[in-house]
This record gives sequence, C-alpha cells and structure tokens, in this order.
Amino acid sequence: MALSPQFLDELKHRFTLSDVVGRHVKLVRHGREHQGLCPFHNEKTPSFTVNDQKGFYHCFGCGAHGSVLDFVMGTQGMEFMEAVEMLAGEAGMEMPRQTPQQIERDKKRGTLSEAMDTVAKWYMAQLKGQIGRGAYDYIKGRGLTDETLERFGMGYAPAARTALKDAMIARGIGEDQLIETGMLIKPEGGGASYDRFRDRLMFPITDRQGRVIAFGGRALSKDAKAKYLNSPETTLFHKGATLYNWANARAASYDAGQVMVVEGYMDVIALAQSGIDYAVAPLGTALTEEQISHLWQMADEPILSFDGDNAGLRAASRAVERSLPMLKPGKSLRFIIMPEGDDPDSLVQREGKRAIEKLIDKADPLVNVLWRNLTEGVPVDTPERRAGLEKKIFGTLSEIEDENVKKLYQTEFRNRIWELFRPAKRQGGQGARRTGGPGGGNQRFQKKNAGGMQPWQQGGGLKHTSFAQGDKGRPVTDRMEKTIILTLVHHPEILIKHEEMVAGLEFGTSGLDDLRNALLEKAAAGETLDHEAVIAHLEDRPEMATLEKLLAERALRDDWFAWTDAALSDALTGFEHIVSRFQHITAAKAAYEQAEAEFAADMTEENRDRFIAAQEAFRALEEKVADKEGYRLESGRFSFN
Repeated sequence: MALSPQFLDELKHRFTLSDVVGRHVKLVRHGREHQGLCPFHNEKTPSFTVNDQKGFYHCFGCGAHGSVLDFVMGTQGMEFMEAVEMLAGEAGMEMPRQTPQQIERDKKRGTLSEAMDTVAKWYMAQLKGQIGRGAYDYIKGRGLTDETLERFGMGYAPAARTALKDAMIARGIGEDQLIETGMLIKPEGGGASYDRFRDRLMFPITDRQGRVIAFGGRALSKDAKAKYLNSPETTLFHKGATLYNWANARAASYDAGQVMVVEGYMDVIALAQSGIDYAVAPLGTALTEEQISHLWQMADEPILSFDGDNAGLRAASRAVERSLPMLKPGKSLRFIIMPEGDDPDSLVQREGKRAIEKLIDKADPLVNVLWRNLTEGVPVDTPERRAGLEKKIFGTLSEIEDENVKKLYQTEFRNRIWELFRPAKRQGGQGARRTGGPGGGNQRFQKKNAGGMQPWQQGGGLKHTSFAQGDKGRPVTDRMEKTIILTLVHHPEILIKHEEMVAGLEFGTSGLDDLRNALLEKAAAGETLDHEAVIAHLEDRPEMATLEKLLAERALRDDWFAWTDAALSDALTGFEHIVSRFQHITAAKAAYEQAEAEFAADMTEENRDRFIAAQEAFRALEEKVADKEGYRLESGRFSFN
C-alpha cells in the first residue's frame, strides 16, 4: 500500500514523541529536550535525547536517530507498515483506502487465517482428549508443563486419514480453504483429499503478530517417513521469511537486549519454560537473508546456537557465509557451539537456565568464527601456502558489501595474518625474521647491509639515533617522518598491523606523504606484503626517487631499527616509539602555532601567557631524549649504553 507523505506527517504529529519514548525509557527534561539512557545500546551515562519540537530522537553514543515510527520499529521489532497500522489505530486515524485487489487479497488472507486458528484450537483439544493420550504422555515425559503446552498452543493430529478434514467441514470451513492452507493434500491424479498431518505432535507456527499461518508436526510413530514435517508454502506461509516463536520472542528480545536462534521447536520451548523467552528457530532450513534481517530487527547481534557435531559445524559455517555480504555497522552475529552430545533442550533440562546463560555470555563473535573457518588446519609453512591463504581470506572478505565494515575486517585480518605468519621466538630470546634468512648472531653486522652502509656498531638505543639527536637547522619531525617511512619500506609487516595509525599521521613533506600513500595503496590490495613486494610496487613510480634519496641520506644511518638488518620485533618497537614521539611533538607544535596566532591577533596578557606556555612545552618536548632499553637483543645489539 502506498502512503502519502501528508498521511505520514499527520500520523507523526498526532503523537508527542517523548510520550511514546517514555513508555520504554525513563526521561528527564533538560530545557527543550528530554534525556535518558539509550534503548538501542548499553550505557551508564545518558546520551539519548528526545526533541519534541523537531520530532526526532538522537543518541550521541551509538548514533541511533529517527522519528516516532523509527522508534516503534526499533524497539518492538516491527516492519514499517506494521508500525504505521499500530500508531494509526492508537491515534484514531483511518488507513488510506486500498485498491479492490488489495481488499480482496486481505479478505482472503483473513478468511484463511481464521481457518488456521480453528485448526489450531481443534488440535489442542485432541491433545487434551483421550485420543491424544499417547502424545500427551510423550510430551510430559519430555519435561514440559501444562502451562507450557497451553502457551505454545501444542496439539495432536489424530492418525485417521480424514479426521481434521471431517471436523473442519463440520465447522463450516471449506475443503478448498484447507487445501490452500496446506492442511489437506489433494492427489494430482484425482481422488479424495486427506489430512497432511496424521499421528503427529503439532506445533503451531505464527507470524510476527501471533496469527497461526502454518504447522510443524513431529511423528509419534517409528514407521513415519519423516520425523518432522512442516506445512508447504502457501498464501499465508513462506518458510524462509518466518521464524518459530517469532511473536513471543519479539517483546522478550527487546527486554533482554538479545535474541537466540536454536535448531528445533523443542529447543525453543524448553528454553522458554526455563525463563529464556527470546529464542526462535528457523523452519527446517538454513537461515535465509530475510530471516537474518528479521533477527537484526530484534537485536544487533543475534546469538546462533548449533550442535557440536559435524552437521552443526557445517550449519554454522553456512550461516557465516550467508550473513557476510549483509554485515552492516553495528549488525553482526555471535555463535554458540553446544557441548558434544547436547542441544539446548537437553542441556537446560539437565543443568538449568544458568548453563545456557553461561554459553551466551561466552558466545563467539562472527569475526572469530570466520577466521577459524578460513585458517584452521591450513598449513602456512611456505611462501606459496601463505600467499594462497591470504588470497582466500581477502577474496572472502570482498563479499562484504558495506565498505566501512569491509575495510575494518580487512584491517583486522591483516593484523591476524601478521601474528599468524610472524616467526616463532628462538631460544635465548632471538627470533628468525620472516624474510631475509635467520635472525640473531652478532656476526650479521660484520657485512654491509642492503643500502651499502657500514656495519652497525654495538650498543645504543633510541637515544643514539638521528631522530633523537636532531639535525641542526631542521625540525626534528622531518627526520622522524623519514625514519617512519624507511621502517615501513624495510619492514612492511608493520604496516599490516598499524595501517590505520599510519594513514592518520600528518606528514609535513609532500614527497614523504606521497610515498606513505603508495605504501597504503599496496597494503589495501590485500596481497602478500614484504620488502621485495614493496620495492616492486614502487618500481617505475615517481615515489621511487624519494625512497632512493632516503636510502642515500647519511643522517638516517644511525636509525638502525629502520633497516633490513633489524629483527622485526625490534623494528616494531622502534617504530611504535618514534610514532608516539612524532604524534606528541606534532600535537604540541599545532598547539604552539595556534597560541602564537591568537597572541598575534590579540596581544592580551592572557594570550601571551598561553603562548609562552605552549612554546615552552613544544621546545621541551623537542629537546627531550627518550630511550627504550632492552629491545635490541634480537638484532644483536647487546649494549645498553
């Protein structure tokens, strides 16, 4: 149904937003706005504001923003039209007129829905009667109470071929309606219709409003061909768009702030009986995109539970694959793998609610499950195998459609790849470098390095490097920028670990800035990243000339950690230290320059004092020499002078 902007505006104006929000959030008035704890994320300090005059809410913590319609949809898990209908009914507004086709379609759905409700009540009556005694004893033996049976509308389909058919026709429901709802089967070759469900424990399946639209039936006879049988696709029921216990779990998931997905009807029911009301189940198939979207309306990170057998692990992997393209900021999944031999039903029956809650508390985020799926058991002992794994990982991540989420996944996995591929420590604290042969041993420094430099001298930490000593007449940050770039060229694995930090550095030299961007471009490609690959990437590019000047600059020769002879761990420590100093100095310089400009524009005593303080802080930081001891052993630098 098409709704005009005028109708929607009128609907919104019928409500005072703070009144609607106040049903769920305790609000305190502050001037023209109301404030409270955000209902869309956990917080201790209020960052959620409601502005009645402008008709919107906004959270400065998580960014949630919208109108009264958005609030109802977000807090009650409703679709747009559902929220409109609810608010319109509350406001006494008549919904826009439908077309004759829409009227006829809704009338038909209403008639079929009434028929399904009658069927559900009849099944419930059979379970309570003598004919359903065997089914009743079975379900009581599974530990369910009469209250639970009533709550979930459980029933029994008698074994007779036309028991349901005869009972419904006697109540005035037509055979064609029963066929259309999937309750009867009409043989294709002709012949009389008959009941689809016979001698089965019946589970009503409802839509999000709680209206019965289908059934699931569990066979009680050992001779049945299928243990579980669901209704077919009908006008009312679309399996991939529905969740079992959807209606009941919606409100519960809002109160709990989470929703749990289990594999079967009995899992849902047993959990609900224990007090975990926010569980749902797909209907005999793997989760669909539409079901995942419904789950995200109920909670930002639905918890998916799978059995610990091979079938359960495969189902978990399929859920990861299905959801990956759909990931959005703030929307993901978490996973529980049940203990071997258990499902939620058996575990909660044996150990109680707390056993499930402990698993929920430890649920694994999707990023961890994806990483294990991609890397577990994959050998990485050769360059070719490592390259193959990288290709597989970044090929998988390319499926994520949201660019921000994709970029952060790529950064996260680059860091994990870096940790996975980094060499193990050797005895005595010395480590083998990933490239360039084995590490350790002072004899390495008896020959020239790749830049044609003289052997390193033993001793000396960061205070003996050029960036600590400075260069007369030139800002110390100039040398820092050069050393940062040189370290990244010779040890590009560091770029994988600190890509975002490197991208955020503010370089004052355009040539170095261009070289930094070229390195980031190489890292973003998701390919193997080592010194040789970086040089190949820069070949025939203008940035290569800048690099050649750096390699020939004598002032940088003392910055030993920036060169290829340094172990990766030492290079990383030196890099992190110099970047920290660089950031402090550039921040102090910016504060000094701002204070200088303010004093020049308005020479008050207050501005003068601020300028002098900023100037002294900047100069003190420039002159400060820091040394980080004890990290040069892996590069063979044993002295701590």
